[in-house]
Amino acid sequence: VQLQAWGGGLVQAGGSLRLSCAASGLYAMGWFRQAPGKEREFVASISKSGVRTYYADSVKGRFTISRDNGDPTVYLQMTNLKPDDSALYHCAANADWKTYAPVLAGQYEYWGQGTLVTVSS
Repeated sequence: VQLQAWGGGLVQAGGSLRLSCAASGLYAMGWFRQAPGKEREFVASISKSGVRTYYADSVKGRFTISRDNGDPTVYLQMTNLKPDDSALYHCAANADWKTYAPVLAGQYEYWGQGTLVTVSS
């Protein structure tokens, strides 16, 4: 399984970015982030079918994870960005679950290289 993430960048607080992650197949997918000096944390995940989505409380109402039907690419639309959202964002894939999207990093077998998001105040 190969994952390629892109879309990060520098944005002012209140701005928006859209991250993309292209996978080599159709999987349950998740986004995680890690800021310097902090532990990796869950951001959002989406089931293989795209029907089920899950979000961290810190991003609910601001971030949207999505995928088109049958499309291996997953998107993370981020709006109303805050400086605390600054981090290296990784996408991850789980090949086992069909109707669920894991929220724990340990449940993902495959990881992308990460894309950096920096939000200035």
